[in-house]
Amino acid sequence: MNKTLRKAVIAGNWKMNKNRAEAKALITDLKPLVADASCDVVICVPYTNLETALAATEGTNIKVGAENCHFEKSGAFTGEISADMLTEMGVEYVIIGHSERRQYFGETDVTVNKRTKAAIAAGLNVILCVGEMLEDRENGITAELVAMQTKIALKDVSKEELKQVIIAYEPVWAIGTGKTATAEQANEVCAIIRSVIAQMYDQAAADAMTIQYGGSMNAKNAEELVAQPDVDGGLIGGAALKAEDFSVIVKAASNG
Repeated sequence: MNKTLRKAVIAGNWKMNKNRAEAKALITDLKPLVADASCDVVICVPYTNLETALAATEGTNIKVGAENCHFEKSGAFTGEISADMLTEMGVEYVIIGHSERRQYFGETDVTVNKRTKAAIAAGLNVILCVGEMLEDRENGITAELVAMQTKIALKDVSKEELKQVIIAYEPVWAIGTGKTATAEQANEVCAIIRSVIAQMYDQAAADAMTIQYGGSMNAKNAEELVAQPDVDGGLIGGAALKAEDFSVIVKAASNG
């Protein structure tokens, strides 16, 4: 991390876990553990937990995010939630383009771009996910694939709007598998993403861009990962569901 140039952000992605009572209990346990964090702390929770999370985190340093949003403001899109609905609630962050959305729900680079622009327009901070499959890495096309995903996702996003975007590099082969990219592999791809931002915008925009690592970061490997110069925090899955584990990751980012 380089905190002199950009923010370090640890964001928890709860995925489809926790009912309201469980969510309140987890946040209650988490609050005192991260109260002194010197990095930004975000929890992205299921839609049904948003109001619970907003109430439980009021007055704290923990920000609340959603796990997805639609690209239209309103209309006949049964089961979807708009970005404006989220901001009206008080939600500040939203995850866009997570690999599970791409893999299971037909998300494409084009729809990721549409959702990203809609979220920015609504005033949300976007955690934009990019990353390669194991086959892509084995075929040596990680750099090309991640660059393409980044370029398409940020199409027509201005340099000013870019300030509302965090990029999360999540190698798909390391999500929920227990496998983790080495610290050097994670840093290498985060640096590639930063170079793409420099090409699209300029070096100042690239230097200011927070780029997280999102592939099975946990309490044991967080310190090594965030010590890398181009890894500015993490998008945390399983470890975000345990207050103690998540707080260890926050502490690693705070001390880094």
